Amino acid sequence: MIGVLVLCAALVLVVSLYFTQIIDGHIYVAKADKQYVKPAVTLFDRGTIFLQAKDDTRMAGATVSEGYLVYMNPTILSAPEQTYQVISQYIKLDHADFVRRATKVGDHYEELAHHVTAEVAQSITSLSITGIGVSRETWRSYPAGLMSAQTIGLIGQTKNNPSSASSTATSSNNATDSVSLIEGRYGLERTYEDVLTRPNIGSSANMFAQIFSGLGQTLVGSGEKGKGNIITTLEPTVGSFVEKTLEKTVSTWHPDEIGAIVIDPQTGDIIASVSLPSFDPNDTTNIKDVRVFSNPLVENVYEMGSIMKPLTMSVGLDTGVITPDSTYNDTGTMTLNGKKISNYDGKARGVIPMQQILSQSLNVGAATVALKAGPSAMFSYFSSFGFGQKSGVDLPNEATGLIGNLKNGKDIDVATASYGQGLAVTPLQMSRALSVLADGGYLVQPRLVDKIEYDDGTSKTIDPVKVGPVIKKQTVDDVTTMLVKVVDTALKQGAIKREHYTVAAKTGTAQIADHVNGGYYSDRYLHSFFGYFPAYNPRFLVFLYQVYPKGAQYASETLTEPFDEITGFLINYYNIPPDR
Repeated sequence: MIGVLVLCAALVLVVSLYFTQIIDGHIYVAKADKQYVKPAVTLFDRGTIFLQAKDDTRMAGATVSEGYLVYMNPTILSAPEQTYQVISQYIKLDHADFVRRATKVGDHYEELAHHVTAEVAQSITSLSITGIGVSRETWRSYPAGLMSAQTIGLIGQTKNNPSSASSTATSSNNATDSVSLIEGRYGLERTYEDVLTRPNIGSSANMFAQIFSGLGQTLVGSGEKGKGNIITTLEPTVGSFVEKTLEKTVSTWHPDEIGAIVIDPQTGDIIASVSLPSFDPNDTTNIKDVRVFSNPLVENVYEMGSIMKPLTMSVGLDTGVITPDSTYNDTGTMTLNGKKISNYDGKARGVIPMQQILSQSLNVGAATVALKAGPSAMFSYFSSFGFGQKSGVDLPNEATGLIGNLKNGKDIDVATASYGQGLAVTPLQMSRALSVLADGGYLVQPRLVDKIEYDDGTSKTIDPVKVGPVIKKQTVDDVTTMLVKVVDTALKQGAIKREHYTVAAKTGTAQIADHVNGGYYSDRYLHSFFGYFPAYNPRFLVFLYQVYPKGAQYASETLTEPFDEITGFLINYYNIPPDR
């Protein structure tokens, strides 16, 4: 029995030492370095967020970079001027600032340069200048830059020092008394904090604690709560192209805000998620408004306008109150509950077919269909499209949207909702709802992470989730045929029709609510645009929107070209075969 116990104990120690020396060995190398130099910085480790190209190669969207910090101790620096002349050959320094800091009385620690390469660090070390030191440092870097910055997110660092909140910034002697808490604050960094976070190298954990921690992990198993890296559905080349397209649109129309989503409607995979204005997560020092860190694609709600009409049409067709061959008398205006609504130009069309509601984007026509279906059906179907609820996307702070007007049952509220006014949804919720038309009537759950790869060698694949169908397949086919005709004949008089590809699309122009004076601005609009292709077996759905573009009233003027450019790029990049 003693022999068996000794053997088991030895086996446990071997396994634990494997985790300590092999898996987490780099952590202890860094801790060893910290015993010799103690600048007021925190070494840390964190899992990687990967973007995944179409050929399954990966690009780091967020990773930990390693380099060196150059610092000085003014109390023992004997020749500031001479020191400046020597080390300024290797790092960029302001002469006046260096001399000022180097001559501070009683100051033991000043940081001179961050993120220095190993070569430069070695050169400075070889100078052997008393009072100048070099230390390893780690930092979170974001190779993707502005692209999808709000989606990938940011980490935050909190200094927790029981004795003095300011000592970490003033003296290297107190640096190890402080514990830096690194945690995700925005985007995927926050959602997957439990997976990405790692033990703090600056903490007081020792080898024996690590051994027994490894023992516990070995006996219990890490399972889904383990540490690892996440592989996203974001495609870097697509994201870069979409970002550049939006930047070009901004330079032309100068909107307050613009965004785009490219989604696979059959799986919910978000291929691109871009919003402007954005920020460079590698340098946030000059950010004046922290709201730029938030993701408007999931956190802000908008009245989306006429891109709601295809969904209204699907309700009418699915309930059987209309058919694709039905007609109605378009009077140009309607008065409901004492309020007047009208077509965009106020003109009557007379007796016309349903197709013209989408081709000419007629508000009266959409309202006619919605009132035929009734308030109960409209609320039920719009709820089944995911409006008024969270989509389940793996991002923090998702808004639920506002569709309470449909509950009232008033004719005016049903009518305005039919063409996208009076109810507010997020861009992602709108993209998800429209994906119902591109996925045979099924409602898919959007997702940004495809796989989690744990440090212990195991992995977890995140499977697509969908419910339904919420509308009939025949309804989907009928609406799709109508939307293809919009592109082929009506949108810009057929200018973006593709000879060998069917594209289903619709524009939307909504008045922007005036939250100060009530009602709506008469000269401010939200433009939206969506489309999917190939229309009858869609590979992608593209959604675009911009808030208050200048110099144009209708979305067809501002977003048709960006949509067409993105569509063409996706067809060529993915080598999508033609369908006609």
